[in-house]
Amino acid sequence: MTRTILVPSSIVREAEDKREATRKLGYVARAAAVFRIDRLLVFPDPAGEGRWGESFVETVLAYAATPPDLRKEAWDRRAELEYAGILPPLRLPPQTGSGSTSSGSSRQGIVTEVGSDGRVRVNCGLQHPISLVVPDGMTVEEGERVTVSVASRDPVRARLIEEPPPGFSVGRSDLSAALDSEDAGLRIAASRHGDPLTTGRLPGLVERATDDGLTVAFGAPERGLPAILGVEAGDPGAGFDLWLNTVPNQGSEVVRTEEAVFATLAALSLTE
Repeated sequence: MTRTILVPSSIVREAEDKREATRKLGYVARAAAVFRIDRLLVFPDPAGEGRWGESFVETVLAYAATPPDLRKEAWDRRAELEYAGILPPLRLPPQTGSGSTSSGSSRQGIVTEVGSDGRVRVNCGLQHPISLVVPDGMTVEEGERVTVSVASRDPVRARLIEEPPPGFSVGRSDLSAALDSEDAGLRIAASRHGDPLTTGRLPGLVERATDDGLTVAFGAPERGLPAILGVEAGDPGAGFDLWLNTVPNQGSEVVRTEEAVFATLAALSLTE
């Protein structure tokens, strides 16, 4: 089942500088990796953005999700990535045989070009990007992470396989579109104005998230989801199945978004 988190383009609205904004996004990326999130989507909140908005947030998160050995080729020098060196490593489990020449070894790659002849060019850490046939029924886009099965490095013999690469994808989406997705699963609005998460209701939520998948949306500093959406907390018309306060009885006046992401995903990832 698909696990998705949604963060607003205003998530770093109160960061003092670009370094601090990058650091905050690094913690969100870490949470996505730690709790096996499949998709991390940025939804627009132009009214709440500060100096660094949607493009900055998506770029830094996408860079964080890119395997270290592919970052240099996949990303040019960009102003948004000035402080990318402070991003914490995600340490995702390697794919099998990533450095091997044995048949069936696999590695992660990034699509650098999509041709009109059913082929794509993929950078997968070999000496040069390689041209591969797209299997029937598989669609890929430029910049997408893919899995490549490498049978031989010299000469290069490889193929695309329909196996999700480790880690999470990053993209943009309207909040309503993400919530209406057929694989949205249990749709939760994380908000201090929501119903408190209790030990009594947790098992049912975890079961639903495990069986149906999960989509959790978060607000921004001093600008929660009710303010972003212009609704009252708990409004069923906002597209959520429930509004949930995952840090009840908080001891600090403010719970930062990156802290709320960790707290929420930790609770909803528990097993019996």
